[in-house]
Amino acid sequence: MAIKEGLRPGGRSARVQESIHRAVRELLEEQERSTLTVPLIATRAGVTPSTIYRRWGDLATLLADVALAHMRPDSEPANTGNLRGDLLAWAEQYLDEMSSEPGRNMMRDVQCSATPGYCATILSGQLRIILDRYRSSSAPLPDVDRLLNLVVAPTVFRILFAAAPLKVEELHELVDIALLPAPEPHSRTN
Repeated sequence: MAIKEGLRPGGRSARVQESIHRAVRELLEEQERSTLTVPLIATRAGVTPSTIYRRWGDLATLLADVALAHMRPDSEPANTGNLRGDLLAWAEQYLDEMSSEPGRNMMRDVQCSATPGYCATILSGQLRIILDRYRSSSAPLPDVDRLLNLVVAPTVFRILFAAAPLKVEELHELVDIALLPAPEPHSRTN
């Protein structure tokens, strides 16, 4: 079941959703995620399990929704005064947050249940804010896809699938590579 992203509940529905999200966050701080159940969350939130099943369908989708809510930025990326500095500050914060145990769990929850492309949309928005700050400069700017491919993708891969996340120095190298002018596409003549 897909997360009902289009819904923006207000009033009682918003209070119920916040109560359930808060219950999930509190329980995740108190115990192992493997012990979480819909009835346990419902009891903590003061709702019936059917309320959770009706809105989210299953535990995995609820966990993904809570993770996505946490991933939504609550402020613009830092403005250091130059593009490289902004990208480094953003990338270091992303690496730090996502390579933590809660960050890795959040990424796993989202990858298993979330609407495809939603995380890329969130990250693209943050990168677009940074790039838009420097549109009037004469220096060439990378596009968002280049930053996703050369900075974000290796970061996520290493966090989820390698023994250790990227080192900050490696992250800086990736940002520097992404800032190089993109190579001209090769034309093939046959």
